Amino acid sequence: MIDSEGRKVNYLRLSITDRCNLRCRYCMPAGGVKPIAREDILSFEECLLLARTAVELGIEKIRVTGGEPLVRKGVIDFLERLANIPALKMLALTTNGLMLKEKVFQLKDAGVRRLNVSLDSLRPEVFEEISRSEAAGLKRILEGIRLAVGSGIPVKINTVMMRGINDGEILDFIRLAEELSLTVRFIEYMPVLQDGDWRTRVVSGHEILEAIERRYHLDPLSRTAMCGPARDYRISGTRATIGVITPVFTHFCNECNRIRVTSEGRVKSCLFSEKQIDLRQVLRSGDTEALRQTLLRVVSGKPPGRPFTEDRATARFPMSRIGG
Repeated sequence: MIDSEGRKVNYLRLSITDRCNLRCRYCMPAGGVKPIAREDILSFEECLLLARTAVELGIEKIRVTGGEPLVRKGVIDFLERLANIPALKMLALTTNGLMLKEKVFQLKDAGVRRLNVSLDSLRPEVFEEISRSEAAGLKRILEGIRLAVGSGIPVKINTVMMRGINDGEILDFIRLAEELSLTVRFIEYMPVLQDGDWRTRVVSGHEILEAIERRYHLDPLSRTAMCGPARDYRISGTRATIGVITPVFTHFCNECNRIRVTSEGRVKSCLFSEKQIDLRQVLRSGDTEALRQTLLRVVSGKPPGRPFTEDRATARFPMSRIGG
């Protein structure tokens, strides 16, 4: 699918639940968020209808997200059916890793080909502060990551950098990437919770790269057709790679290739746009032609960009509702 700006849209991020077993500070309020009623969440059959239709229209990569997708009952069977959609080139999953240790081999057998693990600290006390959960969870997540790497599934660790909280751990994550030959992607802190002082927390991508290059030489990597927004580099002389995602200081809207669908069936062509279309009734009607036309309309209406401004700096949703 080609949008009005000439961008090829081939990547669908599909949230299957709003539930999560962590309460990360940048993702949701301390008290959590009110769960969406079960009847309002898309069924797996509805998700599969959506996915098959999207692939027929040109989607090549689907990333399953949450909340935390592994908390939803029946997820492994769903992923296997998703992986078997003809013409789907890549099935990926984003997880916080708490349940990865128990499920990694099931995920591989189901057809998941890439894993992104959201992990913002390697220090137990900082992990506890960011995730609002017990520090023991960090050990479980790292065990799951090691098992996933050993199984042969490519793993990327996604780390949201926050000034004064975890910005002293950049080189710790690099050393982990070297040890396990995986990818770490550093993400600028984004204003998603009506956070008035969010700018004080942002560590720019430029600062992150400077910190790394004081110790390592980085070799730029070329982008592929199904890449996300990261600028990727190899740590010279190793199998480890890093990526930097810069939604605040260096917009990448001109290269955006994705649409998002929330667990309740709202489709968004831009993360920070307030415009969304409710697919749930179309899906429940079983009218595949109406579904096709709705998806095409969403892509054609994809905005050219969504820059931050002083008066519209924060989004009006917790990230847990849309899966990142």
